[in-house]
Amino acid sequence: MKVILVNGSPNAEGCAYTALMEVAKTLEKEGIEAELFQLGKKPVSGCIACFKCHESGRCAIPDKVNEFLEKAGTADGFVFGSPVHFASASGAITSFMDRVFFAPDRNIFYLKPAAAVVSARRAGNTATFDQLNKYFTICQMPVIPSTYWNMVHGWQPSDVMQDLEGLQTMRILARNMAWFLKCKEAGNKAGIPFPKQEEPIATNFIR
Repeated sequence: MKVILVNGSPNAEGCAYTALMEVAKTLEKEGIEAELFQLGKKPVSGCIACFKCHESGRCAIPDKVNEFLEKAGTADGFVFGSPVHFASASGAITSFMDRVFFAPDRNIFYLKPAAAVVSARRAGNTATFDQLNKYFTICQMPVIPSTYWNMVHGWQPSDVMQDLEGLQTMRILARNMAWFLKCKEAGNKAGIPFPKQEEPIATNFIR
């Protein structure tokens, strides 16, 4: 089983990365493969509403989104990490997730567990945490909890390493993710079917 951890910070080894690595190390100890996906420093365009992805299955903008979507189908779970920018997720990961979760084949996320991890020097964590979790619930992805909201504090990675409660929250998150994945696998082996699905009903609020 594999979990993909997305680092939405432009800093390859900054505070968000440090939190994600605490999750990754614990997942590995639990027998779950952890793969890091870096957004990096190149600009990530927002969705331009061209709907080309619904024709070809791929985003018309050639960047990290298509690279991630190719990997997503092979993953069993996801963790999306972001620094806090003005009490919100980074612009890069917001654009990235807007396009990733608009993909026509949402089955690649169906009932796969997900979690958000955020880092801030001081504040804005909970608003960012709420923002990221909304992507999961609209795609029928179970949200994995911990003993506190999944956040760490620090200006530098060395600060994060002193946030003992934050690091503990990451480890417990990882163990809960591993437990859920193992239970899901056991359910599949026992022949427990996925919930019955219905055809989507889309309504507008104008008659």
